[in-house]
Amino acid sequence: MIENFLQFLVVLGYAGGCLGLALEAADTRRPDVRLTLSLGLLGTLAHAAILFAPNLAGIGSGTHFFRSLSLVSWFMGVITALTTVRTRARILLVVIWPIAMISAVLGARAASTIGDLGHGWQIRLHILLALSAYSVLSIAALQALAVAWQEYSLRRKHWTSMLRALPPLSAMEALLFRYIIAGFALLTLTILSGALFIEDWMAQHLVHKTVLTLLAWLVFGLLLFGRFKFGWRGRTAVRFTLAGMAVLLLAFFGSKFVLEIVLGRP
Repeated sequence: MIENFLQFLVVLGYAGGCLGLALEAADTRRPDVRLTLSLGLLGTLAHAAILFAPNLAGIGSGTHFFRSLSLVSWFMGVITALTTVRTRARILLVVIWPIAMISAVLGARAASTIGDLGHGWQIRLHILLALSAYSVLSIAALQALAVAWQEYSLRRKHWTSMLRALPPLSAMEALLFRYIIAGFALLTLTILSGALFIEDWMAQHLVHKTVLTLLAWLVFGLLLFGRFKFGWRGRTAVRFTLAGMAVLLLAFFGSKFVLEIVLGRP
C-alpha cells in the first residue's frame, strides 16, 4: 500500500514538474517556477523513498537491472536540478524526469522479487562511484544532444520557443564540459576502486565491462585533452561525448540487460 502511494507521488511530482517546464519553454503562459520545482522535488523525494527505504529497514534490494536504472535516473535528476536550477538549462529536466518516473515504477515492482547481493562496503563504494559516473556522463550526453540541436537550429535560423528557452550556446558548451570533467573524474575513481576491491574478474563476468569501461575512459580522456590542447568544441565535442557514452552504455546496462534479463543470471 505504501509502495503504491509512493509510486503515485513519483508520477504526480515528475509529471507535474515536466508539464510546468514544458509550459515555461513553450511560453504559452508563465508558470510559477517555484511550484514547478516543488513538484519535481516531490517526485525526487518519493523516488528516493522507493530506492532507499528498504535499505534503511534492513531489507536488501540488490543492484539488478531495473534498480540500477532507477538509481541512475534519480542521480541524474538530482544532479541536473542542483546544477541548473537557477539557469534556463533546467529545461533538460523535461527529458530526465520522465525517464526517472518510468524507471522508479519499474524498479519498485522489480525490487520485491530480487534480494540483496550481500556485498561489503568496498564493493558498495565501487558500485556507488560507477553509478555516479554513469549518471553524470549520461547528463553530459543529453547536454551534448541539446548543444547539437541548438547549433543546428542557429545555423538554419530556426527561432523556435524551445531554442529561446535554452541558455546561449557558449554557456551550454561550458556546462557540457563541466559535466564531462566531473564524470571523467568519477569514472577514473570507479576504475581505480575496481582494481583495488574486485579480486576475481573472470568469475564475476566483468572482463567485458572492464574493457568497455576503459575504452570509454580513453574516449572521454582524449576529448578533454583535445579540449584543453586544441580547443575542441561544437560537433567534435558532441561526437566524442556520444561515442564515449555509447561505449559506457554497452559496458554497464548492455551487459546487465543480457546477463539478467535475457540469460536470467544474477
